[in-house]
Amino acid sequence: SSGAIAAGRGKMGQRIRRKDIPFKQVLASLGQTSLMQSYEKLFSSYGILTAQALLAKPDISSRLGYLNARNTLLALLRLRVVPIINENDVVAVDEIEGARFGDNDTLSALVANLIDADLLVILSDVPGLFTSDPRHDPDARLIPLVERIDEAIEEAAGKIPGPKGTGGMITKIRAAEFATASGITVAIASGRDPEAVVKLACGEHVGTIFPPLTSKLESRKRWMLSLTPKGRIYLDEGAVRALVEGKKSLLPVGIVEVEGDFERGEPVEIAGPEGRVIGRGLVNYRAEDIRRIKGLPSSEIESILGYNYGAEVIHRDNMVIFARQGG
Repeated sequence: SSGAIAAGRGKMGQRIRRKDIPFKQVLASLGQTSLMQSYEKLFSSYGILTAQALLAKPDISSRLGYLNARNTLLALLRLRVVPIINENDVVAVDEIEGARFGDNDTLSALVANLIDADLLVILSDVPGLFTSDPRHDPDARLIPLVERIDEAIEEAAGKIPGPKGTGGMITKIRAAEFATASGITVAIASGRDPEAVVKLACGEHVGTIFPPLTSKLESRKRWMLSLTPKGRIYLDEGAVRALVEGKKSLLPVGIVEVEGDFERGEPVEIAGPEGRVIGRGLVNYRAEDIRRIKGLPSSEIESILGYNYGAEVIHRDNMVIFARQGG
């Protein structure tokens, strides 16, 4: 959600007319409360709880930050709580200065990939991507479907600036490019149409649609396999069967040995008792901690470590298992 700086400016009125970066950060901090009050009031009329999540790019650029953000957002969704996510303008100076990767359109694509979303809807002040700016060109035509983002699409997007805040249509195109490459359908639609989101969720064609370029499974596998392993975890045969055939998460009880020195959230190889690598995944615990809990039931994790990040050493959602070959 955009709007924190605008809401803060609305609170301050015309008392101060500064435009420097520190003051815009003040406005963002001031406006966040108004923004959340509006969302809370609107959703509460439907009996739906909301939660605020402020993210900056570094929060999801690191492996540990990615894992923490993903786990929190998925937990909120499982509890049927709607997370209201915004760029952390108070610290994210890049966005306020209009830097290339600091807009909320890009953030929305990153979050969509983070939670394995099926559909990303980007609401704009225009009802989609046009051949030119429809606010000034009466001959502008809506482009209903974009199967591939090429130079012609980028040129059309560059003609439609954003009236307020950061970005414009070009940032939405960049976000669509990232999301579709991650296996997510993207729609750019009018924020003034009260039925736009409902129609899109029901499968209707609204605004401009960007179909995914790959399946989410393929995209996630490519991402996982592109990571450099920081260590290796060896499993007993029962754990191997549970992961390969049962499609289960990795629990400490099935771990035989730990190799390497890695931190929570970092990628590791997963190997069977004979040393054959069967997959990769992001760990919920440090190597030192896994050595202490290996071979034990998950119920003993907290009593041994003094804390608990979950029953799984590697959750199934954060794991890629290779097709089993050769016995």
